[in-house]
Amino acid sequence: MNEYRPHIAVVGASGAVGEVMLSILAERGHREDRVTALASERSAGGDVDFGNTRLTIEDLATFDFSGIDYALFSAGGSVSEAFAPKAAAAGAIVIDNTSAFRYIDDIPLVVPEVNAHALKDIRPGAIIANPNCSTIQMVVALAPIQREVGIARINVATYQSVSGAGAGGLRELAEQTAARLTFKEPELKQFAQPIAFNCLPQIDSMQDNGYTREEMKMVWETQKIFEDPEVLVNATAVRVPVFFGHSEAVHIETREAIGLERVRELLDSAEGVVVVDGEDFVHPTAVTHAAGKDPVYVGRLRRDISHPRGIDLWVVADNVRKGAALNAVQIMDWLQQNGNITGNEHAAIVESA
Repeated sequence: MNEYRPHIAVVGASGAVGEVMLSILAERGHREDRVTALASERSAGGDVDFGNTRLTIEDLATFDFSGIDYALFSAGGSVSEAFAPKAAAAGAIVIDNTSAFRYIDDIPLVVPEVNAHALKDIRPGAIIANPNCSTIQMVVALAPIQREVGIARINVATYQSVSGAGAGGLRELAEQTAARLTFKEPELKQFAQPIAFNCLPQIDSMQDNGYTREEMKMVWETQKIFEDPEVLVNATAVRVPVFFGHSEAVHIETREAIGLERVRELLDSAEGVVVVDGEDFVHPTAVTHAAGKDPVYVGRLRRDISHPRGIDLWVVADNVRKGAALNAVQIMDWLQQNGNITGNEHAAIVESA
């Protein structure tokens, strides 16, 4: 019997995350005739890279999701709210990269290296949420410690690249950098303050408690993914003048004592984690390690001298790749590899076998 190849729709194919999703699908051997690129009417009719070929973008508004096994959404929350339920109603398994469904109790929020068990009952017509990019890399690094001894508290400061703000953020950093280097005043478009040669200590809207929504996402999502509402999370999210890759200074307090060497052993053996530590002045960075790569990189491992059960670490990852596109594809791959029914067409094959 021939191996079943799922039919995949990528929604938001012309955006930064959608383009990386298509690149990853091509890398993993998915055929062009089984991948459909979707975007707004404005982008429809254009084309996007898919491995060594190009795919024509189709109009999301008029697309019929019948026969689609997986719909990978990354076109903004309002688009997901409008079209993800339609794709699910047509029998697709929806994997959504926006915040539209993350905080709904019965919709799983999944990082495969951490809580793949949340996918075991998924069937056609389900919606699965992809977490925020900063949450993903942090929980991948912390999950082995959480499983071993439990984590009571997390203090994290994120240093997030402009690609997290989309194509407009990338353009603005490039334009402002050029302006600064020619002694011109930078023009403000995407950001409220200049981002070139600067750090902006607010990402997303301010909440009533003084935290930003980006910071609160890390609180809500970490507790949901770890299935532990007792984990305390205190986050500060900062936008920095880096094009790709997020960095995080993470400080944890464990529930039980654990030695630093045991932490290193856990991280060395953890799926999706690469430890870069031990050589003076050589540490993982967004530019030298993370950009364009799949793993979450961890360095600066040390015991917190201010707390008897404290551990400090530095975590970096490509926010567009692991923090968004790759995580969605990994969810799909897990479902494929673990025998889940993958959509209307597959179901029809099974019924007729």
